[in-house]
Amino acid sequence: MTRLASFWSGLGGDPALLSRVSAVERPGVLPSRLPVREFAGACVGVCALAAAELAARRTGGGEVPAVRVDDGAVATAFVSERHLRTDGRAAESFAPLSRFWRTADGWVRTHANYPHHRARLLSALGAPEDPDAVAAVLARRSAREVEETVTAAGGLAVALRTPAEWAAHGQAAAVARLPLVERVRLDAAPAREFTAAGEDPLLPAAGLRVLDLTRVIAGPVATRTLALLGADVLRLDPPGLPELPDQHTDTGFGKRSALVDLVSGREVFEELLARADVVVTGYRPGSLDRFGLSAEALAARRPGVVVAQLSAWGATGPWAGRRGFDSLVQVATGIAHTEGEHGRPGALPAQALDHGTGYLLAAGVLRALSDQADAGGGRLVRVALARTAAEVRAWAAGSAAHGGEVPATPWLAERNSPLGRLRYALPPVDFEGGPRDWARPPGAWGADAAWWE
Repeated sequence: MTRLASFWSGLGGDPALLSRVSAVERPGVLPSRLPVREFAGACVGVCALAAAELAARRTGGGEVPAVRVDDGAVATAFVSERHLRTDGRAAESFAPLSRFWRTADGWVRTHANYPHHRARLLSALGAPEDPDAVAAVLARRSAREVEETVTAAGGLAVALRTPAEWAAHGQAAAVARLPLVERVRLDAAPAREFTAAGEDPLLPAAGLRVLDLTRVIAGPVATRTLALLGADVLRLDPPGLPELPDQHTDTGFGKRSALVDLVSGREVFEELLARADVVVTGYRPGSLDRFGLSAEALAARRPGVVVAQLSAWGATGPWAGRRGFDSLVQVATGIAHTEGEHGRPGALPAQALDHGTGYLLAAGVLRALSDQADAGGGRLVRVALARTAAEVRAWAAGSAAHGGEVPATPWLAERNSPLGRLRYALPPVDFEGGPRDWARPPGAWGADAAWWE
Protein backbone atom coordinates (compact mmCIF):
# COMPACT_ATOMS: atom_id res chain seq x y z
CA MET A 1 0.00 0.00 0.00
CA THR A 2 2.96 2.33 0.52
CA ARG A 3 3.79 2.20 -3.17
CA LEU A 4 0.18 2.67 -4.18
CA ALA A 5 0.00 5.68 -1.86
CA SER A 6 3.09 7.16 -3.49
CA PHE A 7 1.62 6.75 -6.97
CA TRP A 8 -1.71 8.18 -5.88
CA SER A 9 -0.05 11.20 -4.30
CA GLY A 10 1.92 11.81 -7.48
CA LEU A 11 -1.35 11.92 -9.40
CA GLY A 12 -2.79 14.52 -7.02
CA GLY A 13 -5.31 12.08 -5.55
CA ASP A 14 -7.05 12.55 -2.21
CA PRO A 15 -5.11 10.41 0.32
CA ALA A 16 -8.35 9.65 2.18
CA LEU A 17 -9.48 7.51 -0.76
CA LEU A 18 -6.68 5.00 -0.21
CA SER A 19 -8.82 3.40 2.49
CA ARG A 20 -11.12 2.20 -0.30
CA VAL A 21 -8.42 -0.16 -1.65
CA SER A 22 -7.91 -3.75 -0.52
CA ALA A 23 -5.43 -6.28 -1.85
CA VAL A 24 -5.22 -10.04 -2.34
CA GLU A 25 -1.52 -10.89 -2.26
CA ARG A 26 -0.19 -13.97 -4.03
CA PRO A 27 3.59 -13.97 -3.47
CA GLY A 28 4.24 -16.67 -6.08
CA VAL A 29 3.31 -14.55 -9.09
CA LEU A 30 5.72 -12.58 -11.28
CA PRO A 31 8.84 -13.86 -9.46
CA SER A 32 11.78 -11.55 -9.94
CA ARG A 33 14.80 -10.08 -8.19
CA LEU A 34 13.14 -6.70 -8.57
CA PRO A 35 9.71 -6.04 -7.00
CA VAL A 36 7.63 -6.66 -10.11
CA ARG A 37 4.62 -8.14 -8.30
CA GLU A 38 4.38 -5.19 -5.94
CA PHE A 39 4.97 -2.67 -8.71
CA ALA A 40 2.35 -4.23 -10.99
CA GLY A 41 -0.25 -4.24 -8.22
CA ALA A 42 0.38 -0.58 -7.44
CA CYS A 43 0.00 0.41 -11.11
CA VAL A 44 -3.29 -1.42 -11.48
CA GLY A 45 -4.49 -0.28 -8.06
CA VAL A 46 -3.95 3.40 -8.74
CA CYS A 47 -5.74 3.04 -12.08
CA ALA A 48 -8.71 1.28 -10.47
CA LEU A 49 -8.91 3.92 -7.74
CA ALA A 50 -8.86 6.73 -10.30
CA ALA A 51 -11.67 4.95 -12.17
CA ALA A 52 -13.71 4.48 -8.99
CA GLU A 53 -13.22 8.14 -8.06
CA LEU A 54 -14.50 9.31 -11.44
CA ALA A 55 -17.41 6.85 -11.27
CA ALA A 56 -18.48 8.30 -7.92
CA ARG A 57 -18.28 11.83 -9.30
CA ARG A 58 -20.47 10.93 -12.26
CA THR A 59 -23.12 9.16 -10.19
CA GLY A 60 -23.82 11.96 -7.76
CA GLY A 61 -20.70 12.29 -5.65
CA GLY A 62 -21.42 9.51 -3.15
CA GLU A 63 -18.92 7.17 -1.57
CA VAL A 64 -16.15 6.02 -3.88
CA PRO A 65 -16.66 2.34 -4.76
CA ALA A 66 -14.36 -0.16 -3.07
CA VAL A 67 -11.34 -1.20 -5.12
CA ARG A 68 -9.87 -4.71 -5.07
CA VAL A 69 -6.39 -5.54 -6.35
CA ASP A 70 -5.82 -9.26 -6.80
CA ASP A 71 -2.24 -10.26 -7.62
CA GLY A 72 -3.54 -13.20 -9.65
CA ALA A 73 -5.61 -11.00 -11.93
CA VAL A 74 -2.78 -8.49 -12.24
CA ALA A 75 -0.14 -11.11 -13.05
CA THR A 76 -2.39 -12.73 -15.66
CA ALA A 77 -3.05 -9.37 -17.34
CA PHE A 78 0.63 -8.45 -17.32
CA VAL A 79 1.35 -11.44 -19.55
CA SER A 80 -1.91 -11.24 -21.49
CA GLU A 81 -0.11 -11.89 -24.79
CA ARG A 82 1.03 -15.30 -23.50
CA HIS A 83 -2.52 -16.34 -22.65
CA LEU A 84 -4.06 -15.20 -25.93
CA ARG A 85 -5.41 -17.95 -28.17
CA THR A 86 -7.13 -17.39 -31.51
CA ASP A 87 -9.01 -20.52 -32.57
CA GLY A 88 -6.62 -22.40 -30.30
CA ARG A 89 -3.46 -20.90 -31.80
CA ALA A 90 -0.99 -19.26 -29.44
CA ALA A 91 0.16 -15.74 -30.20
CA GLU A 92 3.50 -15.26 -31.91
CA SER A 93 6.18 -13.96 -29.57
CA PHE A 94 9.49 -12.24 -30.30
CA ALA A 95 10.83 -12.69 -33.82
CA PRO A 96 14.03 -14.77 -34.27
CA LEU A 97 16.20 -11.65 -34.57
CA SER A 98 14.71 -10.01 -31.46
CA ARG A 99 16.99 -11.37 -28.73
CA PHE A 100 20.23 -11.08 -26.79
CA TRP A 101 23.47 -11.55 -28.71
CA ARG A 102 27.05 -11.93 -27.51
CA THR A 103 29.42 -9.27 -28.76
CA ALA A 104 33.20 -9.01 -28.60
CA ASP A 105 32.98 -7.26 -25.22
CA GLY A 106 29.57 -8.07 -23.75
CA TRP A 107 25.95 -8.28 -24.85
CA VAL A 108 23.50 -6.43 -27.02
CA ARG A 109 19.76 -6.85 -27.47
CA THR A 110 17.99 -6.20 -30.76
CA HIS A 111 14.35 -5.68 -31.63
CA ALA A 112 13.25 -6.77 -35.10
CA ASN A 113 9.60 -7.78 -34.80
CA TYR A 114 8.49 -5.27 -37.42
CA PRO A 115 9.69 -5.82 -41.02
CA HIS A 116 11.07 -2.29 -41.40
CA HIS A 117 13.07 -2.58 -38.17
CA ARG A 118 14.39 -5.99 -39.26
CA ALA A 119 15.48 -4.60 -42.63
CA ARG A 120 17.31 -1.68 -41.01
CA LEU A 121 19.07 -3.96 -38.53
CA LEU A 122 20.33 -6.29 -41.24
CA SER A 123 21.38 -3.41 -43.47
CA ALA A 124 23.35 -1.78 -40.65
CA LEU A 125 25.10 -5.06 -39.85
CA GLY A 126 25.65 -6.04 -43.46
CA ALA A 127 24.24 -9.48 -42.67
CA PRO A 128 21.66 -11.76 -44.31
CA GLU A 129 18.45 -12.70 -42.54
CA ASP A 130 20.02 -15.67 -40.79
CA PRO A 131 20.53 -15.83 -37.00
CA ASP A 132 23.87 -17.63 -37.34
CA ALA A 133 25.18 -15.02 -39.74
CA VAL A 134 24.00 -12.19 -37.48
CA ALA A 135 25.63 -13.87 -34.47
CA ALA A 136 28.94 -14.13 -36.33
CA VAL A 137 28.89 -10.44 -37.25
CA LEU A 138 28.01 -9.30 -33.73
CA ALA A 139 30.64 -11.51 -32.11
CA ARG A 140 33.35 -9.46 -33.85
CA ARG A 141 32.05 -6.04 -32.79
CA SER A 142 31.69 -4.14 -29.53
CA ALA A 143 28.23 -3.74 -28.00
CA ARG A 144 28.36 0.08 -27.97
CA GLU A 145 29.51 0.17 -31.60
CA VAL A 146 26.59 -2.05 -32.61
CA GLU A 147 24.19 0.15 -30.62
CA GLU A 148 25.31 3.31 -32.38
CA THR A 149 25.56 1.81 -35.87
CA VAL A 150 22.13 0.21 -35.80
CA THR A 151 20.51 3.25 -34.18
CA ALA A 152 21.97 5.54 -36.83
CA ALA A 153 20.36 3.32 -39.48
CA GLY A 154 16.95 3.61 -37.83
CA GLY A 155 17.08 0.13 -36.33
CA LEU A 156 16.92 -1.02 -32.72
CA ALA A 157 19.86 -2.38 -30.74
CA VAL A 158 20.89 -1.52 -27.19
CA ALA A 159 24.05 -2.54 -25.34
CA LEU A 160 23.69 -4.21 -21.95
CA ARG A 161 24.54 -1.79 -19.14
CA THR A 162 24.97 -2.28 -15.43
CA PRO A 163 22.89 -0.10 -13.09
CA ALA A 164 26.01 1.99 -12.40
CA GLU A 165 26.72 2.46 -16.11
CA TRP A 166 23.16 3.62 -16.72
CA ALA A 167 23.29 5.97 -13.71
CA ALA A 168 26.27 7.70 -15.33
CA HIS A 169 24.43 8.13 -18.66
CA GLY A 170 22.97 11.48 -19.67
CA GLN A 171 19.57 9.97 -20.36
CA ALA A 172 19.38 8.55 -16.84
CA ALA A 173 20.00 12.03 -15.48
CA ALA A 174 17.24 13.48 -17.68
CA VAL A 175 14.80 10.76 -16.61
CA ALA A 176 15.62 11.24 -12.93
CA ARG A 177 14.31 14.80 -13.11
CA LEU A 178 10.88 13.63 -14.26
CA PRO A 179 7.91 12.67 -12.08
CA LEU A 180 6.59 9.16 -12.66
CA VAL A 181 3.50 10.68 -14.30
CA GLU A 182 4.00 14.22 -15.54
CA ARG A 183 0.92 16.44 -15.35
CA VAL A 184 0.67 19.87 -17.00
CA ARG A 185 -2.21 22.28 -17.45
CA LEU A 186 -2.52 23.31 -21.10
CA ASP A 187 -5.19 26.03 -21.21
CA ALA A 188 -7.92 27.83 -19.29
CA ALA A 189 -10.90 25.92 -20.71
CA PRO A 190 -13.98 25.90 -18.47
CA ALA A 191 -14.73 23.06 -16.09
CA ARG A 192 -15.75 19.81 -17.76
CA GLU A 193 -19.44 19.01 -17.40
CA PHE A 194 -20.19 15.32 -17.20
CA THR A 195 -23.44 13.61 -17.95
CA ALA A 196 -24.41 10.72 -15.67
CA ALA A 197 -22.44 7.55 -16.30
CA GLY A 198 -24.10 4.24 -17.00
CA GLU A 199 -24.83 2.54 -13.69
CA ASP A 200 -24.99 -1.14 -14.65
CA PRO A 201 -22.08 -1.54 -14.66
CA LEU A 202 -20.51 1.72 -13.50
CA LEU A 203 -18.70 3.16 -16.51
CA PRO A 204 -16.73 6.23 -15.47
CA ALA A 205 -15.53 6.97 -19.02
CA ALA A 206 -18.96 6.54 -20.67
CA GLY A 207 -19.62 9.11 -23.37
CA LEU A 208 -15.97 10.14 -23.68
CA ARG A 209 -14.23 9.93 -27.05
CA VAL A 210 -10.60 8.83 -27.16
CA LEU A 211 -8.34 9.09 -30.21
CA ASP A 212 -5.72 6.36 -29.88
CA LEU A 213 -2.51 7.01 -31.82
CA THR A 214 -0.42 4.37 -30.09
CA ARG A 215 1.23 1.09 -31.04
CA VAL A 216 2.78 -2.01 -29.46
CA ILE A 217 1.82 -2.50 -25.77
CA ALA A 218 1.97 0.37 -23.27
CA GLY A 219 -0.21 2.88 -25.11
CA PRO A 220 -2.71 0.28 -26.31
CA VAL A 221 -2.99 -1.10 -22.76
CA ALA A 222 -3.90 2.40 -21.56
CA THR A 223 -6.56 2.87 -24.23
CA ARG A 224 -7.79 -0.71 -23.81
CA THR A 225 -8.41 0.20 -20.16
CA LEU A 226 -10.27 3.39 -21.06
CA ALA A 227 -12.42 1.32 -23.44
CA LEU A 228 -13.20 -1.09 -20.60
CA LEU A 229 -14.43 1.87 -18.58
CA GLY A 230 -16.89 2.94 -21.27
CA ALA A 231 -14.96 5.28 -23.56
CA ASP A 232 -15.46 5.20 -27.31
CA VAL A 233 -11.87 4.46 -28.32
CA LEU A 234 -10.92 4.85 -31.97
CA ARG A 235 -7.42 3.68 -32.83
CA LEU A 236 -5.86 5.41 -35.83
CA ASP A 237 -2.91 3.99 -37.79
CA PRO A 238 -1.17 5.07 -40.99
CA PRO A 239 -2.24 2.83 -43.89
CA GLY A 240 1.31 1.73 -44.77
CA LEU A 241 2.40 0.57 -41.30
CA PRO A 242 0.43 -2.54 -40.31
CA GLU A 243 0.39 -3.68 -36.70
CA LEU A 244 1.47 -7.19 -35.75
CA PRO A 245 -1.79 -9.19 -35.85
CA ASP A 246 -1.56 -10.94 -32.47
CA GLN A 247 -0.40 -7.77 -30.77
CA HIS A 248 -3.37 -5.91 -32.20
CA THR A 249 -5.74 -8.64 -31.05
CA ASP A 250 -4.38 -8.71 -27.51
CA THR A 251 -4.63 -4.95 -27.00
CA GLY A 252 -7.63 -4.27 -29.24
CA PHE A 253 -10.44 -5.24 -26.86
CA GLY A 254 -13.16 -2.62 -26.58
CA LYS A 255 -11.83 -0.48 -29.43
CA ARG A 256 -12.44 0.27 -33.06
CA SER A 257 -9.56 0.48 -35.55
CA ALA A 258 -9.34 2.80 -38.56
CA LEU A 259 -6.68 3.90 -41.05
CA VAL A 260 -6.00 7.61 -41.54
CA ASP A 261 -3.06 9.23 -43.31
CA LEU A 262 -2.27 12.41 -41.38
CA VAL A 263 -1.40 14.22 -44.64
CA SER A 264 -4.00 13.13 -47.18
CA GLY A 265 -6.58 12.43 -44.48
CA ARG A 266 -6.02 15.61 -42.50
CA GLU A 267 -9.62 16.78 -42.84
CA VAL A 268 -10.84 13.46 -41.41
CA PHE A 269 -8.49 13.75 -38.46
CA GLU A 270 -9.57 17.32 -37.72
CA GLU A 271 -13.22 16.28 -37.74
CA LEU A 272 -12.41 13.54 -35.23
CA LEU A 273 -10.35 15.89 -33.06
CA ALA A 274 -13.17 18.44 -32.97
CA ARG A 275 -15.26 15.97 -30.94
CA ALA A 276 -12.52 14.17 -29.03
CA ASP A 277 -12.12 14.39 -25.26
CA VAL A 278 -8.78 12.58 -25.03
CA VAL A 279 -5.90 12.12 -27.49
CA VAL A 280 -3.30 9.45 -26.66
CA THR A 281 -0.04 9.31 -28.60
CA GLY A 282 2.78 6.78 -28.40
CA TYR A 283 5.34 7.93 -30.94
CA ARG A 284 8.79 9.40 -30.32
CA PRO A 285 8.76 12.89 -28.77
CA GLY A 286 8.39 15.52 -31.46
CA SER A 287 7.75 13.07 -34.29
CA LEU A 288 4.08 14.07 -34.58
CA ASP A 289 4.66 17.81 -34.15
CA ARG A 290 4.95 18.34 -37.91
CA PHE A 291 1.34 17.18 -38.19
CA GLY A 292 0.19 19.71 -35.59
CA LEU A 293 -0.12 17.05 -32.92
CA SER A 294 1.96 18.55 -30.14
CA ALA A 295 0.03 18.89 -26.90
CA GLU A 296 -0.08 22.67 -27.24
CA ALA A 297 -1.28 22.56 -30.85
CA LEU A 298 -4.00 20.04 -30.04
CA ALA A 299 -5.22 22.14 -27.10
CA ALA A 300 -5.27 25.25 -29.28
CA ARG A 301 -7.62 23.57 -31.73
CA ARG A 302 -9.59 21.59 -29.15
CA PRO A 303 -9.62 23.55 -25.85
CA GLY A 304 -10.11 21.36 -22.80
CA VAL A 305 -8.70 18.23 -24.41
CA VAL A 306 -6.67 15.75 -22.34
CA VAL A 307 -3.47 14.86 -24.20
CA ALA A 308 -1.69 11.71 -23.00
CA GLN A 309 1.82 11.05 -24.31
CA LEU A 310 3.98 7.96 -24.01
CA SER A 311 7.61 7.51 -25.03
CA ALA A 312 10.38 5.01 -24.43
CA TRP A 313 13.17 7.26 -23.11
CA GLY A 314 11.43 10.47 -22.01
CA ALA A 315 10.77 13.83 -23.65
CA THR A 316 14.21 15.32 -22.89
CA GLY A 317 17.80 14.10 -22.83
CA PRO A 318 20.25 12.73 -25.41
CA TRP A 319 18.12 9.67 -26.14
CA ALA A 320 14.74 11.42 -26.21
CA GLY A 321 14.39 11.00 -29.97
CA ARG A 322 15.43 7.34 -30.06
CA ARG A 323 13.11 4.46 -30.75
CA GLY A 324 12.65 1.98 -27.95
CA PHE A 325 10.65 -0.91 -26.55
CA ASP A 326 10.24 -2.45 -23.10
CA SER A 327 12.88 -5.13 -23.72
CA LEU A 328 15.45 -2.55 -24.81
CA VAL A 329 14.75 -0.21 -21.89
CA GLN A 330 15.32 -3.14 -19.53
CA VAL A 331 18.72 -3.71 -21.16
CA ALA A 332 19.85 -0.08 -21.07
CA THR A 333 18.75 0.73 -17.52
CA GLY A 334 20.46 -2.17 -15.77
CA ILE A 335 17.37 -4.28 -15.22
CA ALA A 336 18.55 -7.05 -17.56
CA HIS A 337 21.90 -7.08 -15.75
CA THR A 338 20.17 -7.39 -12.36
CA GLU A 339 17.86 -10.14 -13.56
CA GLY A 340 20.64 -12.12 -15.22
CA GLU A 341 22.64 -15.02 -13.85
CA HIS A 342 25.74 -17.07 -14.69
CA GLY A 343 27.11 -14.23 -16.79
CA ARG A 344 24.07 -13.97 -19.04
CA PRO A 345 21.55 -11.11 -19.04
CA GLY A 346 17.97 -11.77 -17.99
CA ALA A 347 14.55 -10.17 -18.21
CA LEU A 348 11.60 -9.35 -16.02
CA PRO A 349 8.91 -12.08 -15.84
CA ALA A 350 6.61 -9.87 -17.92
CA GLN A 351 6.90 -6.83 -20.13
CA ALA A 352 6.17 -5.02 -16.92
CA LEU A 353 7.45 -1.63 -18.04
CA ASP A 354 4.95 -1.66 -20.90
CA HIS A 355 1.98 -2.93 -18.92
CA GLY A 356 2.72 -0.91 -15.80
CA THR A 357 3.22 2.30 -17.77
CA GLY A 358 -0.02 1.66 -19.63
CA TYR A 359 -2.04 1.49 -16.41
CA LEU A 360 -0.24 4.55 -15.04
CA LEU A 361 -1.08 6.49 -18.20
CA ALA A 362 -4.74 5.47 -17.97
CA ALA A 363 -4.75 6.50 -14.31
CA GLY A 364 -3.31 9.87 -15.27
CA VAL A 365 -6.03 10.42 -17.85
CA LEU A 366 -8.79 9.49 -15.38
CA ARG A 367 -7.38 11.80 -12.72
CA ALA A 368 -7.08 14.60 -15.28
CA LEU A 369 -10.77 14.17 -16.11
CA SER A 370 -11.70 14.35 -12.42
CA ASP A 371 -9.56 17.46 -11.97
CA GLN A 372 -11.18 19.09 -14.99
CA ALA A 373 -14.59 18.78 -13.36
CA ASP A 374 -13.33 21.01 -10.56
CA ALA A 375 -10.86 23.36 -12.20
CA GLY A 376 -11.25 22.99 -15.97
CA GLY A 377 -8.29 23.37 -18.27
CA GLY A 378 -6.87 21.13 -20.94
CA ARG A 379 -4.33 18.70 -19.51
CA LEU A 380 -1.14 16.98 -20.58
CA VAL A 381 -0.31 13.61 -19.02
CA ARG A 382 3.09 12.20 -19.93
CA VAL A 383 4.92 8.96 -19.08
CA ALA A 384 8.07 7.18 -20.23
CA LEU A 385 9.20 3.57 -20.03
CA ALA A 386 12.65 4.64 -18.82
CA ARG A 387 11.10 6.61 -15.95
CA THR A 388 8.99 3.60 -15.03
CA ALA A 389 12.16 1.48 -15.08
CA ALA A 390 13.77 3.91 -12.64
CA GLU A 391 10.82 3.47 -10.31
CA VAL A 392 11.10 -0.31 -10.37
CA ARG A 393 14.82 -0.13 -9.69
CA ALA A 394 14.37 2.33 -6.82
CA TRP A 395 12.27 -0.05 -4.76
CA ALA A 396 13.61 -2.67 -2.39
CA ALA A 397 14.21 -6.21 -3.60
CA GLY A 398 11.16 -8.10 -4.72
CA SER A 399 10.00 -11.67 -4.41
CA ALA A 400 12.36 -14.62 -4.77
CA ALA A 401 13.85 -15.35 -8.16
CA HIS A 402 11.69 -18.48 -8.29
CA GLY A 403 8.13 -18.56 -6.98
CA GLY A 404 5.23 -20.99 -6.85
CA GLU A 405 2.85 -21.07 -9.78
CA VAL A 406 -0.60 -19.53 -9.44
CA PRO A 407 -3.08 -20.87 -12.03
CA ALA A 408 -4.31 -18.17 -14.41
CA THR A 409 -7.60 -19.93 -15.18
CA PRO A 410 -9.82 -17.79 -12.89
CA TRP A 411 -8.77 -14.68 -14.82
CA LEU A 412 -9.20 -16.03 -18.35
CA ALA A 413 -12.29 -15.90 -20.54
CA GLU A 414 -13.41 -16.99 -24.00
CA ARG A 415 -15.64 -15.36 -26.60
CA ASN A 416 -16.28 -15.26 -30.31
CA SER A 417 -14.94 -12.37 -32.35
CA PRO A 418 -14.51 -11.31 -35.98
CA LEU A 419 -11.03 -12.82 -35.68
CA GLY A 420 -12.19 -16.22 -34.43
CA ARG A 421 -12.71 -17.83 -31.04
CA LEU A 422 -10.56 -15.98 -28.51
CA ARG A 423 -9.17 -16.98 -25.15
CA TYR A 424 -7.85 -13.93 -23.36
CA ALA A 425 -6.93 -12.40 -20.01
CA LEU A 426 -9.66 -10.50 -18.21
CA PRO A 427 -8.96 -6.90 -17.16
CA PRO A 428 -7.43 -6.54 -13.67
CA VAL A 429 -9.02 -3.13 -12.96
CA ASP A 430 -11.64 -4.04 -10.38
CA PHE A 431 -13.94 -1.77 -8.37
CA GLU A 432 -17.37 -2.37 -6.85
CA GLY A 433 -20.05 -2.16 -9.54
CA GLY A 434 -17.51 -1.72 -12.33
CA PRO A 435 -17.19 -3.68 -15.59
CA ARG A 436 -15.57 -7.11 -15.55
CA ASP A 437 -15.04 -7.49 -19.30
CA TRP A 438 -14.93 -5.38 -22.43
CA ALA A 439 -18.17 -4.58 -24.21
CA ARG A 440 -16.76 -5.61 -27.58
CA PRO A 441 -14.06 -8.02 -28.81
CA PRO A 442 -11.22 -6.86 -31.04
CA GLY A 443 -11.76 -6.70 -34.77
CA ALA A 444 -9.44 -6.67 -37.75
CA TRP A 445 -6.78 -3.98 -37.93
CA GLY A 446 -8.01 -0.94 -39.84
CA ALA A 447 -11.44 -2.44 -40.55
CA ASP A 448 -13.60 0.33 -39.04
CA ALA A 449 -14.74 3.69 -40.37
CA ALA A 450 -12.97 6.79 -39.08
CA TRP A 451 -15.90 8.45 -37.32
CA TRP A 452 -17.38 8.59 -33.86
CA GLU A 453 -20.23 6.26 -32.98
